Amino acid sequence: MATEDKNRATAAAILPLVGGAANVSSIAHCMTRLRLGLHDRSLVDDEALKALPAVMGVVEDDTYQIVLGPGTVARVTPEFEQLVEEGREAAPPQAAVSSDDLAAQGAAIKAQQKAKNATPFKLFLRKIANIFVPLIPALIGCGIIAGLNGLLVNLGRLPAVTPALAAMASGFMALIAVFVGYNTAKEFGGTPILGGAVAAIIVFPGVANIDAFGQTLSPGQGGVLGALGAAVLAVHVEKWCRRWVPEALDVLVTPTLTVLISGLATIFGLMYVAGEISSAIGTFADWLLSNGGAGAGFVLGGLFLPLVMLGLHQALIPIHTTLIEQQGYTVLLPILAMAGAGQVGAAMAVYFRLPRNESIRRTIKSALPAGLLGVGEPLIYGVSLPLGRPFITACVGGAFGGGFVGLFNQLGDTVGSTAIGPSGWALFPLLDGNHGLGSTIAIYGAGLLVGYVAGFLATYFFGFSKDLLTEFNVSQDPAPSTVTATGGPHPSPDTGTGTGTGRANGPDSPDSTDPGSPEKAPVRV
Repeated sequence: MATEDKNRATAAAILPLVGGAANVSSIAHCMTRLRLGLHDRSLVDDEALKALPAVMGVVEDDTYQIVLGPGTVARVTPEFEQLVEEGREAAPPQAAVSSDDLAAQGAAIKAQQKAKNATPFKLFLRKIANIFVPLIPALIGCGIIAGLNGLLVNLGRLPAVTPALAAMASGFMALIAVFVGYNTAKEFGGTPILGGAVAAIIVFPGVANIDAFGQTLSPGQGGVLGALGAAVLAVHVEKWCRRWVPEALDVLVTPTLTVLISGLATIFGLMYVAGEISSAIGTFADWLLSNGGAGAGFVLGGLFLPLVMLGLHQALIPIHTTLIEQQGYTVLLPILAMAGAGQVGAAMAVYFRLPRNESIRRTIKSALPAGLLGVGEPLIYGVSLPLGRPFITACVGGAFGGGFVGLFNQLGDTVGSTAIGPSGWALFPLLDGNHGLGSTIAIYGAGLLVGYVAGFLATYFFGFSKDLLTEFNVSQDPAPSTVTATGGPHPSPDTGTGTGTGRANGPDSPDSTDPGSPEKAPVRV
């Protein structure tokens, strides 16, 4: 009961700060963020929102996104929806937010924010992320069950239960192509169920009776990439049919032609091509880590935080999913997770290097638990990025951690994750490899330790210039302050630092902001 009251209190605190119920046009949530469509962006009190204890940060994008963290957002959202509904019922019909002037102002602000991030490539990556991110909860749940089942099998325990656990863990993966097809059609503007119907051809056992390009097809050939291509094709066929099929015949002709044309193209083309691409991705990932493991891990671990900042990490989501579908786990995610370890180590070094700055130290203490669990927005935007150099040294820590895990992959000890989304300590239940769970956990845990230590040392010794250390190693409490992404005070903008809006450093995060924009996060190096 206390937890429910806390979630409702959080929702009640957020609602007036986003302009009240009348200002909310849509409500949704992902793994960590409450996503709101707003009529008038100017009614939002950003600083007061960031100051709320439950709020880790905010993100400006197509929607206004409030970072609450995994687990919390799923509990706060229903309470928020209920409060909005109650507020709309109680609001007078002539609410100020419905005026033409305010609506036009809100639309202009939204368009301006959207234009900053509306490059064709990033828009495409956002669509890809929107297809796969809704699948992450099922991937996590089934991945943990698969890990539990593997542990029981290795221990020889509960033999009557393990087949049932295997069915639970494998059922979703056996049909993941259908879900990808459904989400793809929805994202690209088609009928979702038709996208799912065409993608279902890929996993239908009867395709084993079909020959294409001189080869017999196999169920699941092409996987999620084939499903993605089939659903995109189905959307185009459906839209083409809508242009010329008479309305009286639309309900019969359009679905039939959509499935027929897209299905034939899938069977006699896409399944083969996507199968070859999927196999090449798996082969390349294995080759990369087998031959250049330490170097490849160093580069991947070091560059992942900048990739997240630019939104380019979204391109890795289909690769992760393909590897999980093929091999049962992705070998890339544990390496990329080292970036978060470097971030944690850097934050701890900042804590010790600025003993007089109570403000930043409070921010670090409140954000560190989330950072250990792989939620990186508070530490990135509340600590390292505004300071500048600590963000770079955090990347150094991630590089060393990634290089360590990559080295063991090169030596033959594969470390993988059965799902995407979590990182840090939260990834332990999802780990899998080729030499037993104990070895895999030990390597990943040691990699985190290397990332922590390297990030700490790099930041402690190289994270501050003399001028920067002199400027920040003073008490900030008496001075005017702004609010960081974690709600902690931070030096006001006239000191040359600033704050950013929230951004996840895990692969379950699909959105991107423009960190290079001075008003977002001025960086001192």
